[in-house]
Amino acid sequence: MTQTLYDTRCSIGLQMPERSEPIHPLRTRHIMSISPLTITPNTSVYAARALMQQCRIRHLPIVEEGRLVGMVSDRDLRLVLPSPATSLAAGELHYLLTKLTVGEIMTRFVMAVSPECPVPEAIGRMLGHKIGALPVVENRQVVGILTRTDVLQAFLKFYPLSDCA
Repeated sequence: MTQTLYDTRCSIGLQMPERSEPIHPLRTRHIMSISPLTITPNTSVYAARALMQQCRIRHLPIVEEGRLVGMVSDRDLRLVLPSPATSLAAGELHYLLTKLTVGEIMTRFVMAVSPECPVPEAIGRMLGHKIGALPVVENRQVVGILTRTDVLQAFLKFYPLSDCA
């Protein structure tokens, strides 16, 4: 027996099988990136930007004595970097960027989740606060990071690509 679910915005019905067994929600630990790169608050903006570019990542948790103290994103860095049209000489620009630290620009009150957090709850937090990543913390230690990319990769695992004509 199947239930038909209808979206009120369109006339397409989805056939969903009935489930007799309880549904166990997918947990953050199942889809997070484990052991993410982290930096300390005294890391220069220049070094953080270089690390993010080299590793092709957009978010870096900031830790001090093993504890999460902040988060920095590629957007945070772009906002403090000078425009390409700046009148500063290359040497002056490099000097300024090595003196500015991520501790001065980081987001301090970071929303984090535990590895046991249900994925829908974590996604709800990301959407509700318009953030692209959540550090995953256990016993005050950063054990992972959940990003939009992780969520999309998990979605593809459950709903593989098919040929669309």
